[in-house]
Amino acid sequence: MDFSRKLIFPGILAGVSAIVLLSAMISPPAQVNAQPPENMQQQSESSQPEKTQKKCGLASSYPAAIQQWCHLIVEYADKNALDPNLVAAVMLQESGGDAQAYSSSGAVGLLQVMPKDGIAASFLCPNGPCFASRPSMQELFDPEFNIQYGTRMLSGLQNKYGSIRDALMAYGPANVGYYYADIVLAIFQQYQ
Repeated sequence: MDFSRKLIFPGILAGVSAIVLLSAMISPPAQVNAQPPENMQQQSESSQPEKTQKKCGLASSYPAAIQQWCHLIVEYADKNALDPNLVAAVMLQESGGDAQAYSSSGAVGLLQVMPKDGIAASFLCPNGPCFASRPSMQELFDPEFNIQYGTRMLSGLQNKYGSIRDALMAYGPANVGYYYADIVLAIFQQYQ
């Protein structure tokens, strides 16, 4: 009896150790958040000189996924008389900064422009395909081309309708009224 009691405790300990070891081998490793907590990030940004915070002219509050396109946003916003932060707000809403974004409606790229091909080719207007004069998907997946085309299109809509809210309504999804425009304008205000 004494001999069996002496074996029980080490047997339990070995069993528990084996379970812990096996679960460590089976479970996926914990993901490490590469971004510092928001309050730490703000502290480190605020301690940087003003010059490095706004080196591109875009509000530093936009996420890195948008900031990576900063120079292109500023360049084409300026060429098309748009506020770069407004273009960044459209991009954040449309693609989150993903140059390979492709919506279920067929819109493509950073600013989610409808191309002449793909799903969009099936949309028919009274005079034929609605987007026949648009660039191809391949062209629109190019980040620079997409930003250049999308900003030119948004600027043209602003000139046509006279206000950015009306331009955004026309730029966004059909049949949603000002819903889309108001979302983009809220993002624009939030990230100022």
